Amino acid sequence: MFDHEKLDAYRVSIEFIAWVHALLDELPRIGRPSAIKHLDESSTSVALNMAEGNGKRSIADRVRYLEIARGSALEYAACLDVLVVRKKLSSDTALAGKTMLVRVVSMLTKLIERLLNQSSTSTSTSTSTTGRR
Repeated sequence: MFDHEKLDAYRVSIEFIAWVHALLDELPRIGRPSAIKHLDESSTSVALNMAEGNGKRSIADRVRYLEIARGSALEYAACLDVLVVRKKLSSDTALAGKTMLVRVVSMLTKLIERLLNQSSTSTSTSTSTTGRR
């Protein structure tokens, strides 16, 4: 098992991809608004950015990719809102997808904060051992 597969946020993002795929199969292919096309074309970016970021050696690189994944999850939530307003998706259906996305965003936020705290702790430890700030 790869390290990114151990992340709960990654597993929930994979659930979201499956949910989006099933949703898109139910919607007509003709006349799809751009929000549907956007979901279809980029629904995997949350999981892909988590996997790539988790493989980076530096904390700054990991955080950058995790921030991108977090931003993509927020963007997908907005796509669902757009689809509800355009009457292409029911509020209840959108809520099911947004519930998964809230979980992903929350977990990513906590992971990013933990990494940033780890980074600041290791920086302050290394400056205190050298006597410099």
